[in-house]
Amino acid sequence: MTDATTPPHAADLTFRYDDGEAAALVADAVRQEVDEIEGDRTTATVHRADAAVRIEIAADDLVALRAGLNTWGTLVEVAERAVEAGRTADG
Repeated sequence: MTDATTPPHAADLTFRYDDGEAAALVADAVRQEVDEIEGDRTTATVHRADAAVRIEIAADDLVALRAGLNTWGTLVEVAERAVEAGRTADG
């Protein structure tokens, strides 16, 4: 049930990895952005369980939800590339 304080639009993004270490690295990388990019129309939370990272996005309107989905998807993509680069460099 939605009340006056709950944004009417929401989406969950789930990203699965080969191991918990990769998921932890991605979650830590994107979690630090939560307070930096939240606006008046969207909020996000980042959760990790084993080898999965889940990002919950809530928004006041569909335009804000789309922007949130794009932003968080891009942040995860960059974090994944950084994890891969780190693993490649470690040999």
